[in-house]
Formats: sequence, C-alpha cells, structure tokens
Amino acid sequence: MSKNKFSGLGRGLDALINPTPQNELNKPVNIKDIELKEDDGASVDVLTKIDVFSVLPNPYQPRTEFEPNALDELKRSILNNGLIQPITVRRKSEKQYELISGERRLRACKEIGYKTIPAYIIQVDTKEAMVALALIENIQREKLNAIEVAKAYKELIEECNLSQEQVAEKVGKDRSTITNSIRLLKLPVEVQNSLVKNEISAGHARALINLYDENLQINILNKIKKNNLSVRKVELLVKEITEGKRAQKKAQNTQSNLELISQKDIENKLRNVFGTKVTCKQKKDGAGQITIEFYSNDELERLFDLFDLIEKAN
Repeated sequence: MSKNKFSGLGRGLDALINPTPQNELNKPVNIKDIELKEDDGASVDVLTKIDVFSVLPNPYQPRTEFEPNALDELKRSILNNGLIQPITVRRKSEKQYELISGERRLRACKEIGYKTIPAYIIQVDTKEAMVALALIENIQREKLNAIEVAKAYKELIEECNLSQEQVAEKVGKDRSTITNSIRLLKLPVEVQNSLVKNEISAGHARALINLYDENLQINILNKIKKNNLSVRKVELLVKEITEGKRAQKKAQNTQSNLELISQKDIENKLRNVFGTKVTCKQKKDGAGQITIEFYSNDELERLFDLFDLIEKAN
C-alpha cells in the first residue's frame, strides 16, 4: 500500500473534521479489493487487519440505541458483500486499540464470528480530539436518533470548548440546526424516550418545545400517540394553547392595570379633599378599605371639622 493513498489519516482531527478530496477516511473502501496485512503492532496511519476482541469500547460513543433489526441487516450485508467500510481505532498498546467509529460494524463482525476486522489505525493524542472524532464520525456517518445527535452536539460543545457556530461548521450544518437539536434535551424524559422509540418524530418534539409547561407537553404527547396526530396538527394545537395563554395573561394584566389606575385615582382625589395621605385597598369581590392618616391631635381635629362640614353639606 502506498503511503500517499492514506496520507489524510496522519492529519488526525482536522483531516476528519475538515475532509479534503485526499482524505480517504470519508470514502468507502471495498476491502475485498485490497490485500490487508495484519497489524505490525507499531504503525499508525495505516489500514490493516486487527483482532476483533482487541478493540476496547469507545468511551465517547454517542449511540445509546442499537436497533436489533438494523444490526441483523448489517450482518446480512457483510456476509453477502463483505465489509465495505473499515472501522477506525487508535492504538492503546502494541496489540490493543480503542474504537473511534464503527461500533455497529464491530458488533456485527463479532456476532458473525469473524476473528479479524479491517481497521484504520490513526494517531489521536488528546481527549478533545478523541471526543471530536467519535462524535463527528457518528453524526456524519451513522443513523443516530435525534436525541443521540443532540447529546453528541452538546458534548462536542462542552468537551471540546466549541461554540454552536463552530460545531455547525465542523459537521456541515446550519447553526439553527445545532440550536434546535440541542433544545430537544430540554424536553421531559417521557418525550425524549418517545422520540428515541420513534413513537413521535423530531417535528412533533420541536413543536412541544414551545409549550411552557412540562405537564402540558406530556399531555399533548399522549394525545399524539393516542390519536396519531400529524406534526401540523400538533403545531396548530400548541399555537392555540400558547396564544390563548398570552391572551389570558394580557387580559389579567389589563384588569390589574385598570384596578391600579382606579385605586390611585381614588387615593389622589381623597388626598386633595382631606389634605393628608389616603390609602385605598380593594379586593376582587369589590370590598375594601380606605385609610386616612393623621400625625397629630391638631390634624385629627382638623379632619373632624372637615367631616362635619361634609355632613352639613349633605
């Protein structure tokens, strides 16, 4: 094998995150057309054969769900066509490796009974690079569910100290796609689980995010599953609820403001009449009290005289 054929492997994280035409990691390789040698225990940036049981799990694997039917389909494909795309690993010791990407392929080969598997061995020296490689590989190549993708984006941001804009650039997505994906993690666990189980779609989940109450979100979730509601119907239902709530809040605020203006009006008028501080408090049922303050005996007598004048005028 010429070194030039896999020259992209040596560029590590940048080669995988920012692929170029020379980067063979992003192209399927028909293993049947290549004569692979067993790993020599020292080389990196090579495509070789390694023991399937010498590969340690990827500690940053974003995939949490492995659909049995999909795994069976992959096994049948491998048996019929061979393994088209090698797994990617980094070397831990002479004959031990840590998986970067290709867990489904590795599982399938183990279950089939293969003893060895084609693998790219690449140089990855830092935790940040390992996290980025594992997550970006899975996001770009594997069929992760929406929650797995959201968690992968979030971990990429937190573990690698990247902004949403940087993540969007690395994985070739719009920033809004990254933002909307991560927002799914704010949903209740029940909603997230339904999304993982394909009981609802990502469109349903995004509509539920706009609800202001967790109980409401779960209530609408149950309606979706019971009545098989479309995304459009859920969006309209959520819109009705949120607009109704806003209208109700606006009406309450308007009423409160009217009551406040009315009470202030009364207080100002009575202050002008009595020449002292007056406080008016009114309950929702219309009842209330008016407090007239005085600060000396002389002022109290003045108020009594004023009451007498008002009484005589009536």
